[in-house]
This record gives sequence, C-alpha cells and structure tokens, in this order.
Amino acid sequence: MNTQSASVLYIDDDVALLEMIKLMSEQSREMTIQTAQSAKEALGILVRNNFDAIIVDYDMPEISGIEFLKIFRKQGDTTPIIMFTGVGGEYVAIEALNNGANFFLKKGEDPHHQFRELVVMVKKAMERSSLGRALGTTQRIIADMINFSSDPSFAIDCDGKVVAWNNSIEQLTDVPANAIMGKGDNIYSEPFFGTRKKMLVNLVFESDEEIQRQKYMLISRIPKGPVIAVTRGLKKEGGEWTLWMKAMPVYDSQGQFIASIGTIRDVTTTFSDVVISNSKLNEADQLADVASVDTPKSKAGFFNKILGKSSLHYKEGIILYMKEKKYIEAIAAFDKALEGDNKLAHVWNDRGTCFREIGDHTSALKSLFRAVELSPDNPEYLFNLGETLEMIGVMNMSNKYLDSAIQTFKIVVNQMPNNASAWNHLGICFKEMGKTQESKFYFDRARDIILWKKDTPIKRKRDEYL
Repeated sequence: MNTQSASVLYIDDDVALLEMIKLMSEQSREMTIQTAQSAKEALGILVRNNFDAIIVDYDMPEISGIEFLKIFRKQGDTTPIIMFTGVGGEYVAIEALNNGANFFLKKGEDPHHQFRELVVMVKKAMERSSLGRALGTTQRIIADMINFSSDPSFAIDCDGKVVAWNNSIEQLTDVPANAIMGKGDNIYSEPFFGTRKKMLVNLVFESDEEIQRQKYMLISRIPKGPVIAVTRGLKKEGGEWTLWMKAMPVYDSQGQFIASIGTIRDVTTTFSDVVISNSKLNEADQLADVASVDTPKSKAGFFNKILGKSSLHYKEGIILYMKEKKYIEAIAAFDKALEGDNKLAHVWNDRGTCFREIGDHTSALKSLFRAVELSPDNPEYLFNLGETLEMIGVMNMSNKYLDSAIQTFKIVVNQMPNNASAWNHLGICFKEMGKTQESKFYFDRARDIILWKKDTPIKRKRDEYL
C-alpha cells in the first residue's frame, strides 16, 4: 500500500457515515472504498470482486456483522476484516476475534480521527494477513481489545502468564501493568484475595462443581462462552469485598485455545453505596450447595413443590402489582415466593419496582441490586436499577446517583444497542447534570433508532405471567 491505495469494502447501514468515510478516502487517496448498506448486498459484491480489506459494522439489521463474519470465514476467505461498532464491551470484541476478525474498532464522535484509525488498521491488517494469525499477533489483538474495554479486565495466555492488564484494573487494584505483565503462577490473584489462588480465568474449562468448590457462587455459563460467578475476596487493607467476575476463553482461527480473559467488578456496594447483605450471599451459597448434591426422590419432590409454590406466589404478586396496583400486598406475595427460592432474580426485580412505587427507594435499590447480582447481564434488571438511580438523582439533585444511573444504562446499551429507552434515559441523566452537549448525543441516538424503526424493547419476565 506504499504506492497504490488499498481497495476496501465498507459495510454499514448508516448511509451518512458510509458517504463521509468514502469522501475522506477519495480526498486522502489512501484507500479506495466501495460501500454496501447491508451484509446481504456485500456478500453479492464479494462474489464478483476481491478486496485488500473489509470494514463491517457490528450492529446491522437482518444479518449482523458477526453473522457476516461467520458466513464469510466459512467460505474459507482470509481477507482481513475490521469490525466497526458504535457500542459494545469486551464480550463483543471477543466474539468478533473468535470468529476471525483481525481488528475491532469502536466508533467515535470525530469522523476525521476515526478515518485515520481505520487507515492505520487497514495497513496493519494487510501487513499481517501474509503472516496469518500467529500467536504473537493474536495476543497483540487481545491486548488492544482489553485496553479498549472500560471494565477492569485482564488476560492470561495458555501458560497462565498475564498478556494484558488495562487501565481500569490498574485503578481497581493499584497494580500498574508494567509490574505484572508477563508474570504467572497466579500472582494476579493477590490484589483480590491477599494470597495466590485460582481465579475464574483459570477455571473456564472446569466443571460447575469444581468452580463452586473454589468458593465461587456460579451465576451462569455458556459452553465455549463466558462463565459468570460471584465470590468474596480480601482487600489490600484487610477488609472483605464481594467480586463479580466474568471469564471467557479465546481461540485462534484454527480453534486452538490461546488465552483466557477476565473481567472483575467490585459489587460489595451498589453504584449508590447500598451494601450487599452477607447473609443473603451465604443463603445463596447454601442453596447452591443443596442444588449440587444428589437428592433422594422424596427430597427432589419436596424442592419441586417449593419451587411450584414460588411460581404461584410470584404470579399472585404480579397480578397485585400490575393489575390492581396493590404494591404492599404484591411485596408480601413476592416475599413468600422468595421463601421457597431466594435466587429468583425476576422476583427480586419486581419486588424492587414495587418498593419504588411506594417511595421506599432504599429497599428498592437493595432488591434491584440483588436481582442484578444474581443475573448481572440481564438488561431488564439493569434497566430498572438505572431508572431507580435516575429517579433518586433527580429528586435529590444528586450527580452521584445520576452518574451511577449513567453507568448502569451504558451497560444496557452495550447489550441492546437499539433500545431507544436506555439511550433516552442517558440523555435525561446528562441533561439533569447540566451536560447539554452530551445529552444531545444520546437523545439524537434514541430519535434515530425510532426514526429508522429499529427499536428493540426489553422483554419483561412478568409479561409471561400476565
């Protein structure tokens, strides 16, 4: 690409951005860009044409950027691909990498700066394409991806040595990257536990029983995907903290395991300083222990009976809450449901919204955070928590609560980039904080989603019972 511009296919459903990037490429003469407004159109173009690199938007209707990537790589084509997105966290980046993307770039507000980054990535992708996805190259991509994440994150290679340690985890642990990069033997666990022990990143291939034996409360796991769990640790100054962890394996283009990525959040308190009840976590641990033991049929029947009653009490609570607006009575019904099983996140969620309706915001936050603790990636529970934090922030003119609401809604839009309500709430929070320019960006995003008829509403568990 020294004397001749690179030929690039750019796929995006944002027509304005397509035209802008194409115009800049014509002016710079560093890339010759052909555009496509959908993955389907792009696949038709690729039947007839070859390109030096492909840029594809992650979030597109019908066929997403990831689906396009899977289809294209399945055909055996090794053309370098850059995944381009307006939203997304480390999971999106890992998903792109695991399906054969060469680079991952987040869209920004400055189109000129964004164009320069794209040019650099296209050049790097072309230089590396002749070398294939060597281990060192893939690890550099992993490091870029970890540094891109706003969550405290790190990665270890298949030998257990640290290959990435981002700024957020530096702040969480007070351990600089240069002091831990390249080190192994579980040294990276010391800032979290005060001693060396296996962390969730070391347990991604272990059984549920082994993860629980290592004192983790398993939340969820997906085969060849993320494992999510909660555990207790020991801070540097000696106090305990509760840690939410997500770990995920990363594979090269041949399907070989090369690294494990871990994300860690301190959930000892909610975003608004609501303390997690240690007794609740202990109860959940005990229930997990019971569930992991083989029970006689009589005991199994007993538990099934309890769970059946929990479902009936939950349904009763939903009718009282949604149809009759009897919030106190609904809370009592939800409490009965939780007596049978205190790990029912949807019950904690609706219990919290009832407390919010009667103005008991402290109880509302405790219930909603319990729901999020049990199901950290559920957008419904995160959205309700964000709404409650926003309400308290507006009522008390507190930027602390509003900022907490913003962080919560950002997690929602990372998972649901086309949820107009979450973008709108972000705009409201920034507006209440006096940040007019920032609020306009989020309000415009919500408006565009509705204008283009892309809105994806959040599915509510209670709707199933209504």
